[in-house]
Amino acid sequence: MTTAAAPSKAVPKKRGKGRPVSGENDVGRERLLMATEKLLRTLPPARVTISRIAKEANADPALVRYYFGNRAALLVAVVDRVTAHAQRNVHLKDEPSVALASHIARTVQLVRRAPFLHRLLLEELAEDGTEESRARVRDMNLDLVEFYRALLRADGGGELVETDPLFLYVAVLGASDFFVSAEPLIRELVPESTDMERLTTDFQMFLGKLVLDGLRKR
Repeated sequence: MTTAAAPSKAVPKKRGKGRPVSGENDVGRERLLMATEKLLRTLPPARVTISRIAKEANADPALVRYYFGNRAALLVAVVDRVTAHAQRNVHLKDEPSVALASHIARTVQLVRRAPFLHRLLLEELAEDGTEESRARVRDMNLDLVEFYRALLRADGGGELVETDPLFLYVAVLGASDFFVSAEPLIRELVPESTDMERLTTDFQMFLGKLVLDGLRKR
């Protein structure tokens, strides 16, 4: 009398060292970036934790460590993704004044899309992040100051007065950031029916004119 062979048990697929198993949790780097960016549109950076990111992405928190190493590195990657640096999309072949106006408009829109971005840069990365993340933030900001310097150099004193590129950077970023962060106050100062997207467009045009009129030679 023979007995039926016992059904063989499925052997679990071994995972490589540190590598997530393919399947529903293998969401990938891009999905984690998208989830983090989405959270940063509505939450202060301190509340965008690894567990919250993983929940938003429907992923295992270990994936954050696998793809990025730590939370600070993930946040730096999100900053790179969101900014893509704004100046990369401005053509220096344009007249410097045209390129500057375009850059100002992009800066206002960027801050509007990612209102917690600069708080993230200041609080989470520059002050509390790793040495690597702080260095990356420093490089990002130095890149932007250098962009302004390149614009002024390209003008060569032809149309624009000589000015400090650092101050120009701080003025444009500061005005853009305050316009967005002060939205609750601004809403109290405009009619209730005001379209904030339209108001943002009007502001970016105003800021561009303000800066350029202030820099043009008389």
